[in-house]
Amino acid sequence: MGVEGKERSRDLETGAQVLSGNMGKTIQRLRKAYNLSLSELAEQSGVAKSIISQIERNETNPTLATIWRLSQALDVSIERVLASGDEEPFIEKSSRADTPILVSEDGKMRLAIIGWLKTIEWLQWYDVQSEPGGVLDSDSHQRGSVECLSVLEGEFEVEVGGVVQQAKTGESLRYRCDRPHSVRCIGDKPGRATMVCILKAAVMD
Repeated sequence: MGVEGKERSRDLETGAQVLSGNMGKTIQRLRKAYNLSLSELAEQSGVAKSIISQIERNETNPTLATIWRLSQALDVSIERVLASGDEEPFIEKSSRADTPILVSEDGKMRLAIIGWLKTIEWLQWYDVQSEPGGVLDSDSHQRGSVECLSVLEGEFEVEVGGVVQQAKTGESLRYRCDRPHSVRCIGDKPGRATMVCILKAAVMD
């Protein structure tokens, strides 16, 4: 093997180690976020506990089949597990036209997705604007999910499991959203709020 070939081989090996290290950190972060022990992840994925531990410590290069099993157990895409990390600081700007908008069934409440789309599998962040009487009915999110609604203007009402609570400007409501829930803009004025949903990250009693 010539010098050029040796250099390319070293580059490939270095790249593989970086990718493997990023993947190990991602798997460990997700496992801890979902409050799973190594044994529990091993049981859910069918991958040996010792192998998962080695992956997290960047001591082995797992097969694609192993990565797929872990991604399925953690309920994420393979692309996300394999995504390379970037520790460099950055600034990312989104225009109004680039911001996705969700609309309630009654057409009176609009949610702009202002959070980072790359985190939407575990953290969702919305700017909520509603006409008076607007209602957003939502199905259950993943178990352990929590939502926080901070009212900026007007008045909102949240109903979860038959329990209703109201919040005015400057007040916030935090509630379990791993069951059907509704958000309503009450009163005769438009409302605006920030809504943050943390999926699978909360340990509930």
